Amino acid sequence: MKLGVHIGYWGLGLTSADQLAIVQEAERLGYDSVWTAEAYGSDAATILAWLAGQTSRIKLGSGIFQMPGRSAAMTAMTAATIDQLSDGRMLLGIGSSGPQVSEGWHGVRFGRQIQRTREYIEVLRIALARERLEYHGETIDLPLPNGPGKALKLTIAPVQERMPIYLAAIGPRNTALAGEMADGWMPTLLSPEHLPILTESLQEGAAKAGRSLDGFDIAPTVNVNITEDDVEGARDAMRPFMALYIGGMGSRDKNFYNILVQRYGFEDAARKVQDLYLDGKKEEAAAALPDELIDLVSLVGPRDRVRERLRIYKEAGVGTLGVSPMAWTKDDRIKQLRLVAELLEDVV
Repeated sequence: MKLGVHIGYWGLGLTSADQLAIVQEAERLGYDSVWTAEAYGSDAATILAWLAGQTSRIKLGSGIFQMPGRSAAMTAMTAATIDQLSDGRMLLGIGSSGPQVSEGWHGVRFGRQIQRTREYIEVLRIALARERLEYHGETIDLPLPNGPGKALKLTIAPVQERMPIYLAAIGPRNTALAGEMADGWMPTLLSPEHLPILTESLQEGAAKAGRSLDGFDIAPTVNVNITEDDVEGARDAMRPFMALYIGGMGSRDKNFYNILVQRYGFEDAARKVQDLYLDGKKEEAAAALPDELIDLVSLVGPRDRVRERLRIYKEAGVGTLGVSPMAWTKDDRIKQLRLVAELLEDVV
């Protein structure tokens, strides 16, 4: 199991120098990849391009490029450019975001997501292979008919012969699409105990495509807070993030994270957290998260406890564990990264 460091959204509490120091230390520690996110603040592409010039080995992952924010051709251009800047270190993570961001920020209707994603990936493959981009699907039509458009091809070549495409997915159908078409799957709030059930969707998609999942990378992002003996304090560090996603990342009728937690068996808790969060009671929502749920999807508490959880993730089939330290200073985040790297060395 390889380690990745997830630096999340840029500019929220840490300086650029702090973030760079964290990434460079992760590279020194042997972390395989760094991932950065975007919502409606910092964009991922700028950060990855900036990191490309100040690192030498660590792979650069978009976690994720929002599909409604870029045409598939623009994503291919961006990924190919970063791949050249980094001498072939780009990992192309994409996802559909959510309806509130898609429609409220990008002005793109959130619908037909499976078909949109399928066609988006197909166009990416054509563009990155530097073939002439002619594609006539249900959601993407290139060149547009009855106009001056030409079937163009990418004028620069990625360094990698086949750039890995990762799909962020939670629901069964989108996860199946990852197994069918992508090189990796990026789940959030992953329970390794439930991975055998969740990967049934991956296997279903792979079978549809007649492909093997050998070499397919399961790459969850996991929040981490390793302490000497304060399990409760470590859990509390997770609560605001989890309450936001389970309670407020979407509407009452469409919150993929809430549905996922219900699939883990926390139906009542998921509904309670959502009700409290959407009523503006964010602290109460965070407090309502069961300890058992936090322990299931996070790395929290003393070293022995975290070492055992790392073993469970590894044995479950996780290929790249994206570590997101829930610590608020540069030094504390680096400390967490070092601890995870040390503990993983003990896992056999």
